[in-house]
Amino acid sequence: MKKESRKVIIAGNWKMNMTPKAAAETAAKTAELTAGKNGCEVVLCVPFVDIAAAMEATKGTNVKIGAQNVHFEKKGAFTGEIAADMLVECGVEYVIVGHSERRQYFGETDTTVNLRTKAALDAGMKVILCLGEVLAERQAGITEEIVAMQTKLDLAGIPADQIANVIIAYEPVWAIGTGLTATPEQAEEVCALIRATVAKLYGDAVAEAMTIQYGGSMNDGNAAELLSKVNVDGGLIGGASLVPEKFAKIVDAAQA
Repeated sequence: MKKESRKVIIAGNWKMNMTPKAAAETAAKTAELTAGKNGCEVVLCVPFVDIAAAMEATKGTNVKIGAQNVHFEKKGAFTGEIAADMLVECGVEYVIVGHSERRQYFGETDTTVNLRTKAALDAGMKVILCLGEVLAERQAGITEEIVAMQTKLDLAGIPADQIANVIIAYEPVWAIGTGLTATPEQAEEVCALIRATVAKLYGDAVAEAMTIQYGGSMNDGNAAELLSKVNVDGGLIGGASLVPEKFAKIVDAAQA
């Protein structure tokens, strides 16, 4: 399968930004600026309290609304957590799992990332599964080992028939919120490694069909070059997704 046959997904991760009112305005503007841009799927992953407002603001548009996290249990004494069924009933189709900030600040491990991924898939959602190395690991020359291990652990026990609903976002942790960005060549190298690891687990056909995003400070200035790489099928966009004009330029870059 050629790159052109894979689904390109440009997803915004708003992180902890936007009140519901601001979310509605920003989502509506994003929908307006990306209308008719059918060369990629456009997703905004918003804080839980913004989901309803963003859904209403993008109704009837090509923008899909996603969540930023999901718990692995269906219900119970897990104060502050959100279950997959709750998200589904809100109309959520996509959810981010395993973002580096969740791993760094909230104790996420590959074990819990795997459990959350399974819960979301079992509920019928599409998962944007984040993984990537920290600066010390890259400097130690073990990026390949770390990323391959994360891929295997995070996908452990997930059947082949559910993998079509997994999007992997490679996010070099050293390039998140630092202004640093992996070179297009570095992004391509690691995305190719992820695809090769998936091929070992599920076969070449599954790996070739998988959407693999780059998620390390992609912006309106570098998106076109990053997206031109054979194994980069989209982006998980942080800060630039909060500015509809910038986010729309990234969507434009994905149309070619």
